[in-house]
Amino acid sequence: MAALFFYGTLRHIPLLEIVLGHRFGDLRVTDDRLGDHAVLAVAEGPFPFIEAAVGQFATGVRVEGLTGRDIERLNFYEGSFAYDLREMELVSGQMALVYFAHADRWSTIGPWSLEQWQAEWGDLSCFAAIEVMDYFGKYSVDQVARMFPMIRTRAAAMVNAQHSRHGGGTLHGRVDVDRIDRVYTNYFALNEYHLSHERFDGTMSNMLERAVFVASDAALVLPYDPQRDRVLLVEQLRMGPVARGDRSVWQMEPIAGRVDPGETPAAAAHREAAEEAGISLQSLEPVAEVYASPGDSTEFFYIYVGLTDLPDTVTGVNGLASEAEDIRSHLFSFAALMDLVDRQEAANSPLVIAAYWLARHRERLRLRPPGAKPDVT
Repeated sequence: MAALFFYGTLRHIPLLEIVLGHRFGDLRVTDDRLGDHAVLAVAEGPFPFIEAAVGQFATGVRVEGLTGRDIERLNFYEGSFAYDLREMELVSGQMALVYFAHADRWSTIGPWSLEQWQAEWGDLSCFAAIEVMDYFGKYSVDQVARMFPMIRTRAAAMVNAQHSRHGGGTLHGRVDVDRIDRVYTNYFALNEYHLSHERFDGTMSNMLERAVFVASDAALVLPYDPQRDRVLLVEQLRMGPVARGDRSVWQMEPIAGRVDPGETPAAAAHREAAEEAGISLQSLEPVAEVYASPGDSTEFFYIYVGLTDLPDTVTGVNGLASEAEDIRSHLFSFAALMDLVDRQEAANSPLVIAAYWLARHRERLRLRPPGAKPDVT
């Protein structure tokens, strides 16, 4: 039975156990090195690349006891990152199979550290691996590779969820998940959960089936100029109103976008302001951290008011061509914004939340020293 040499993320035991689908304990592991090779970080993601490097050594572990099924699962997981196995002789004189990347697939950017990866990316990678391995035997390696950016984004949301602020005064009871059926996966996902949960009387519920729309976390920001006392809203086509059959499918809303893996919600708000409206935010005021629809969706919103300079010339059409965005921006006085909300013509819930927050905190924000002279009265 062939042995494998792991030099990268599969040295992280929790990840290896997820990929294998069983506990690590029965495997025989010895430290070893691969001569004339180096392990490097890559620009395209938080995982390593191994390449020939005369006089250097790639540190890792040689693993024995893997079954044919184990290697199939490993090949499925590593194949999503464009890696293939080659047999190599290690420094110990033992032979082992080693995963090498396809030629010219990744761009190296310097040394890779397992310890740094574990601290920064270990939990996210484990959440992503759970979803990836659920597709073993269902999807091809190429299909999973195409879906992987959004798989990682959903995993990032699960990491963020470990640090939620809400929940005070609520039941922290038992939830037993029997299985998760991944009914649909592409840019978004639809999962069916089969679970039972603790009831308020202390008993467990019957087995329930619940469908959940699985999305990413999103940062939303309402740009506000406290000197000119006005906000910027963006307008774009939205699929929710299209699918509902709404007579108005272009929506007025705050700037919004998903929080990418490894990115803070605040950083995402700044990035999206530049991408969607071509503006730079001076500072962010946290407004709310809320689920969009907790009964049936994982989508979670980090909402901000962003203090900025909004001259008359700031409006236009923006958005990333790579994401097929077509976004038009508009300026509203604070009074016009509140009229829009009061008339119930704002169909976007984060916009309504941010508007009412701004109404409560506007006086404080307007007392700040001016960042620019108003060019309108």
